[in-house]
Amino acid sequence: MSDTPTSLATAYLAHLKNERRLSPLTCKSYASDIAILFKYQQQTPLEELHSNQIRHFIARLHGGGLSGRSLARLLSAWRGFYHYLIRSHGYTHNPCIDIRAPKSSSKLPNALSPDETVQLLSFSADNFINARDSAMFELFYSSGLRLAELASLEPVAVDLNEGTIRVTGKGNKTRIVPVGSKATQAILTWLKQRNTLIKNDVSALFISKYGQAISARTISHRLKVRTMQQGINRNVHPHVLRHSFASHLLQSSGDLRAVQEMLGHANISTTQVYTHLDFQHLSKVYDTTHPRAKLKNKTKK
Repeated sequence: MSDTPTSLATAYLAHLKNERRLSPLTCKSYASDIAILFKYQQQTPLEELHSNQIRHFIARLHGGGLSGRSLARLLSAWRGFYHYLIRSHGYTHNPCIDIRAPKSSSKLPNALSPDETVQLLSFSADNFINARDSAMFELFYSSGLRLAELASLEPVAVDLNEGTIRVTGKGNKTRIVPVGSKATQAILTWLKQRNTLIKNDVSALFISKYGQAISARTISHRLKVRTMQQGINRNVHPHVLRHSFASHLLQSSGDLRAVQEMLGHANISTTQVYTHLDFQHLSKVYDTTHPRAKLKNKTKK
C-alpha cells in the first residue's frame, strides 16, 4: 500500500473533523493517540501489525505508568483508526479488536466541598476581570459545563429570562441546561462590562480586556489564579467545577438521570445508561436541589 502512516492519519483526522463533526480538542486527542501507535510500530507496516504486538505495546505503556483509563482511550482511538482503514483504504483486519486495557482502581471524581465552592466564588465583581471571572466560574458550577463548551459560548445562547443556556457539546450535540440565580446575576453584571469593550467582529461571551475572545487555556489559568487568591490549597481546574456540580446536585437530589441529562453524558457511571427526561422535570430538580439555584416557582398555599 502506497499511503504513508502520516498521510493516512491526516485523512482520518479530516474524516473525524468534517464527517463526524468532532471538536478540535477531540481531534487533537485522536492525533496524539495515533502518534503513540506510530512510535511503537517502528518498522512494521500498519497493515502487518497483529494483536500480539498491540498487546505488547499496551503492556509497555502500562509498565511506563499509563493508567488503565488512558490505555482504554488509546485502544479506542486505535480501533477507530483501523476501522477507517478497513472501510476506506482496503485494510483487511483490525489488530485492536478484543484487546482490553488493564483495569484501573476506582477513583471518585475530584470535587470541591460545598463550603470550598462558596469560598471560591465569594469575591466581588467590582471590575472587568472580577466580573468576567465571577460569570465564568458561577456558570461552570451552576450548569456543569465542559471547558470547551464555556469557551465557545455566545450571548445568543443565553436566555436569562428563561434561566437557560443552549450548549453544544461533544459530538456536536446540543442540550439546554438551567442557569441558577447566582450565575444569572453574575452574567448580567458581566454583560455590562463586556459591552464597553466588545469589538464588532467578536461573538464570544467571554472576552479579554482587549475585546477579543479568550481561549480555554486562559480560562483555566484564571481559575488557578482565582483559587490561590481565595485561599484554597487545591489544584482546581474547570473539570473540578463540573464534578462539583454533578456531585452536589446528585447528593441533594439522588436523581442520577437528571444529572446525566444536564451534563450531556451518555452515562454518569459505568452502570447507568443515559435516559431522556423532559426539560420541565430537569428544571424542577435543578431549582429544588442545586446549592446556588433559587426556587423560582414556589407552591402557593
